[in-house]
Amino acid sequence: MPDSAPVFDGVNHPRYPDEASASAGLYQRARRVMPSGNTRQTVFFKPYPLYAARGAGCRVTDVDGETRLDFVNNYSSLIHGHGHPEVLAAAHAQLDRLAAVGMPTASEIDLAELLVERLAGVEQVRFANSGTEAVMLAIKAARAFTGRPKIAKIEGAYHGGYDFAEVSLTASAPGWGDPDRPVSVATSHGAPAGVLADVVVLPWNNLPAARALIEAHAADLACVLVDPLPSRIAYAAIAPDFLAMLREETAKIGALLVFDEVYNLRLGYHGAQGRFGADPDLTAMGKIIGGGFPVGGVGGSAKVMSVFAFDDGPPRVPHGGTYNGNPMSMVAGLKTMQLMTPAAFDRLEALGDRLREGLCAALKDAGVAGHVAGVASFGALTLGERPVGTYRDLAEGARFAPARDALHRHLLNHGVLASPQLGFTLSTAMGEDEIDFALKQVRGALAAL
Repeated sequence: MPDSAPVFDGVNHPRYPDEASASAGLYQRARRVMPSGNTRQTVFFKPYPLYAARGAGCRVTDVDGETRLDFVNNYSSLIHGHGHPEVLAAAHAQLDRLAAVGMPTASEIDLAELLVERLAGVEQVRFANSGTEAVMLAIKAARAFTGRPKIAKIEGAYHGGYDFAEVSLTASAPGWGDPDRPVSVATSHGAPAGVLADVVVLPWNNLPAARALIEAHAADLACVLVDPLPSRIAYAAIAPDFLAMLREETAKIGALLVFDEVYNLRLGYHGAQGRFGADPDLTAMGKIIGGGFPVGGVGGSAKVMSVFAFDDGPPRVPHGGTYNGNPMSMVAGLKTMQLMTPAAFDRLEALGDRLREGLCAALKDAGVAGHVAGVASFGALTLGERPVGTYRDLAEGARFAPARDALHRHLLNHGVLASPQLGFTLSTAMGEDEIDFALKQVRGALAAL
């Protein structure tokens, strides 16, 4: 439920940036012991990031004592915001009993049963420690099941830090090639040529071009990896006919359809696959299923998941991990998911509708060219005349980055923490007052451009 703590009033508070601030000082310390002073690139923005001290409900307070509404929510993992009492109680009780152990616990079965019950494409689950690991396991499982080396993924889509999954995440002209036949471009310098050769890059929602590429690589393709609402493409949703084509083509050639729901499990009670009517062979999960603790998971049909089984000999995909299924993540994740009833999802989506409608109205009233996207508890504001439909649309709008950065800074200085890309992720700790406050600050930011 929304909390009633007072909202930042934007009056007589220090302004960001302030080189005398505690955050600026911590950043200088960090630069001495971490490359660029950073161990998580997504939380950095210039000239220095804000350092968190504590969180409560939908608010987070930095080390200088400034409190802001949290519309980042640890990049979607905190669906209940900070310190939900029931999630905390479950975690505290587990910590008193057992924090980590070299044995299985009943809690991993409880969470697996909940996921199997809710997700149509999941009959069995294995747990890991991050969304990156979940995607990596899904790719390894697809290769083991099909005996094929290649994967296909969408240009510009984010699937974590695994070499194969991050291909063409940050491609740019002219090296990205023809829009109908994107080139496989390394994201990390030094990526082996063999990695690029085993990744087929598909153009987003371009049905004929993507079908042709899948058919051309049919004999070698283990899976198509797809996020149906890709955050790095400003939440441009998958087109129904494009999804139908992916399902049809993968079934025809004997490849697997892998849904990345690390972000998008929060789209509804039955996940993104329920919302989009998908029937994936494997599903990668993370974020909300850990209740604020590190987690990852991959699930699928018992037939496909048998690649991890070792009843009759060594598994086709060995899988261990010191913290796989760790009880802290399992109990916090279970309580988090139990609290996300259909009614809770509906309420959160109504708040998302209010946010998105308000952002659209703010752009119109300010006479600023821009677009709003998102579904359920996600919203994204992009500047520019062209709607974002593909990664290349977003990349070509880079000239609006200074205005975007100015908007982000204005929001920081008026009590709203959004992502540097102007993404907004909601939590159940929010109510209409918090949405309206954020919209008021967006209007002020647009007026200041």
